Amino acid sequence: MLENIGLLLGLLVLIVCALRGFSIILASLLASMVVIVTNHLPLAESLIDSYAIGPLGGFTFAGKFFLLFVSGAVFGRVMAETKAAQALARFLAKVFGKDRALWIITGAFAILTYGGVSVFVVIFALYPLGVELIRDANIPKRLFCGAAILGSGTFTMTALPGAPSIHNAIAAEKLGTSLFAGSALGLLAAAIMLGLGMWYLERERKKAAQRGEDFVPAPQDVESDEKQEIYNSTPARVIIPLVTVIAMILLPKVVLLLLDTTTNTWLTQVVVFANEQHVLWPSIALAFGTLVTVALHGSVWPIASAIVSRGAQDAIMPLINTAVVVGFGGVVSQTVGFASFSKLVVDAPLPPLLSLLFSVNVVAGIVGSASGGLRIFMETLSPSYLAMGIEPEVLHRIATVAAGGLDTLPHCGAVLAIFTIMGLTHRQAYRDVFVVSVLIPLIAAIVLVFVASVF
Repeated sequence: MLENIGLLLGLLVLIVCALRGFSIILASLLASMVVIVTNHLPLAESLIDSYAIGPLGGFTFAGKFFLLFVSGAVFGRVMAETKAAQALARFLAKVFGKDRALWIITGAFAILTYGGVSVFVVIFALYPLGVELIRDANIPKRLFCGAAILGSGTFTMTALPGAPSIHNAIAAEKLGTSLFAGSALGLLAAAIMLGLGMWYLERERKKAAQRGEDFVPAPQDVESDEKQEIYNSTPARVIIPLVTVIAMILLPKVVLLLLDTTTNTWLTQVVVFANEQHVLWPSIALAFGTLVTVALHGSVWPIASAIVSRGAQDAIMPLINTAVVVGFGGVVSQTVGFASFSKLVVDAPLPPLLSLLFSVNVVAGIVGSASGGLRIFMETLSPSYLAMGIEPEVLHRIATVAAGGLDTLPHCGAVLAIFTIMGLTHRQAYRDVFVVSVLIPLIAAIVLVFVASVF
């Protein structure tokens, strides 16, 4: 009993500290200590191994994603300081209208993440564009955050059939299903998330305009000066850097489908390498996109090294803030309380599909990660639900959609990273994030449970 109470108390400490603006580094350590003490875990092993450098440790995560964070931050900084992002934002606003800024942002994030681009890559690549779109439209920055998470962390991540997301892959690998499993259920969930999400964001945009809530830049945002020359005034120069990054990430996936991998040519080696390196290859693509951006802007050549250096510094806090929350999840996963809590959920007197919905959400909520929660669920709990008679395809889609609900509580590593990148706090932006990435996905998952139970 004490173990379960300690687990929930540690989670509560982390959430409350995050909401009150407390240092997330100290908050994660304090929450981890609460879990360690109440679950009688060995102190040294828990802090050094489980929290820091073990397989699920925070700095194991930081080491794995270090190059991606740095290359992404550098690309974003260069795109902003060369005014490429500002020019592209003006072009899109002219084509679609300023009032469609949130639709443009959501669509851009959705297209890239459904194409297999990591959410961390997308936020770094599109942040300069998004911030200029909402600056020109005078939309509060919190709604930019909501649109970004709606497009990258909801329906494309868990619901759309065929999505090459890690969440879809985890379920397919464990259950022996395909990425298109439960397609009808997935499309229904995606329609609910996108429809309700955009309705909420547009409603908030109109309410913000009525009460005079304006765009407020973060300290790291490059100010737009109307009197300053916009170097990328032509659409081609504006789009080339983004297209370069996206093409380098997606092209190897397409080529692999057409290539005879039994031949040992240099092309085969490069394509196989690119598809195997889910972190390094996007990092290379972002670095190459940075070189292309600089090459297209001769006026910034004398200060290119200073811009790149500032971009590298921009990566540090998002990486550390995300890593320490991952470290807390590493500690939690080792506890007796977590194991007993999982068993309690499975044994609850609920219909199988409703129990499934509840258990996946609880696991994802505790560790603050949809992929982490889904992986733990699939390894430890999915056999129990298959034994209850749930079809693998239905289990695949409902579990995947459900994992995208409570995963986005205030201690979620991705939320912390996005807030840090955007210069926002939980107090400023979490309400919108909660609605589009917790409340609405939960509604979608509940609808799926009802539909799957009835039909």
